[in-house]
Amino acid sequence: MKFALDVITPRPWKNGGGTTREIAAWPPGADMDAFDWRISVADITEDGPFSAFPGIDRQIVLIDGAGVHLHAHDDSFHHKLIHVGEPFAFPGDTAVDATLVDGPTRDFNVMTRRGVCRAEVRLMRQPFTVDPTDATVLVLALRGHWDCGDGHHMAAGDGMLMAAGAPAVTLVHKGIAALCLRVTLHKLHKTAKESVR
Repeated sequence: MKFALDVITPRPWKNGGGTTREIAAWPPGADMDAFDWRISVADITEDGPFSAFPGIDRQIVLIDGAGVHLHAHDDSFHHKLIHVGEPFAFPGDTAVDATLVDGPTRDFNVMTRRGVCRAEVRLMRQPFTVDPTDATVLVLALRGHWDCGDGHHMAAGDGMLMAAGAPAVTLVHKGIAALCLRVTLHKLHKTAKESVR
């Protein structure tokens, strides 16, 4: 499945501090209490809280803007998310306050249910091959242009979601500044429904 961030309809946050574009979730259509994994992009326009998600592991990546300072309510971490493409992992159980460094930011978010799914998020600077033999893989171009073979290309904001068992794809960039995120979603033993029994 190919996607482009700019054509995904944004949904406003309940607190009014930003919007979210959901790229994909599993199972499809699962609500916030039932997903195994969820991948989205958030546009943060003002300071405010992140909601707590018990039992969820989170990874957040700055993809545009000056960044955001994340402060856990329980003081377990203080982190400045200021480098484009570098993931930061934290437990969703913890409520977090987000303070913008200098204006709005756009952030990439991966949420996985603990014990059900594990995500590996990597920033790719060199050409690479995606082989989703036994895991679902998502790629998102951040900068530059990427050749995906068969005449297909990705520019910044374009991506692909490949289900486990899909054919391998080699991505080659056109330019030394090109950046791409690769998310590998490893399915564990239980489903979201089983994990709450």
